Amino acid sequence: MKPESISNNKLTLLRKLNQKKYRYQEQLFLLEGARAVEQVLQNGSINVKMLVFDEDQQYWLQDTWKKYLPKTDAFMLDSDQYAEVSDTDNPQGVVAVCRMPEEVSIEKLSSTEGIIVALDGVQDPGNLGTIIRTASWFGASGLLSGKGTVDLFHPKVVRSTAGSTGVIPHINGDLSELLPVFEEAGWPVFLLDAGSDSQSLEEVSALDKAVIVVGNEAHGVDSKLVAEDRSKIRIAAPRAQKNVESLNAAIATSIVLYNLSAKLGVSEKN
Repeated sequence: MKPESISNNKLTLLRKLNQKKYRYQEQLFLLEGARAVEQVLQNGSINVKMLVFDEDQQYWLQDTWKKYLPKTDAFMLDSDQYAEVSDTDNPQGVVAVCRMPEEVSIEKLSSTEGIIVALDGVQDPGNLGTIIRTASWFGASGLLSGKGTVDLFHPKVVRSTAGSTGVIPHINGDLSELLPVFEEAGWPVFLLDAGSDSQSLEEVSALDKAVIVVGNEAHGVDSKLVAEDRSKIRIAAPRAQKNVESLNAAIATSIVLYNLSAKLGVSEKN
């Protein structure tokens, strides 16, 4: 089954979806790459509106894609058109146009348990995508995307999640307004901070739920979010090198998720 040639209207839409304002206007985003697209088709976490193939690479002939073509609108682009839509140096042959998942209500998310990752000015798309992917793997309960954080549905972010986009409930907003709501619902807030006045991650007690705030790659957590009743936590390593720059934001978040996930519900089991 060969995909149809794309119409001018649909091609115009694809080009526009590389811009944030049109993504939110249309409530659609692009996901590129065979592995990532297949993953979202399998897990069903988001609604795939159409598949778009590079005519030269002819992915639709592979058995992997034959089973999806009868169920999903599919179109093909010539190599020049595909290059206009793709944001990679080496176009990956297939793009999915996906429906943007709706934000979860703060009332619903604050009534859950587990770990929520709050993003405070995380600007690197690769970092953010890796954080989302890792948080999804650890079964995080939600994401809070604060001001200054790159769009969750930016093509580079989505590609870096490796198909995990839409798996975790999310809220976009101002962390200075969101965090107090969770604290009122009994969520302790931990600010990831490498400073000497921070508590070691290993010293955090067993818990049922927690919000981890991950700050900007260069400046850390905004000082406006620092409060007496919020704990600063740092990753301590006995052999850490003082002349080496601090951990990458995504790697640091992964370590914290691993550590705190092991402590979830421990108090109930003992």
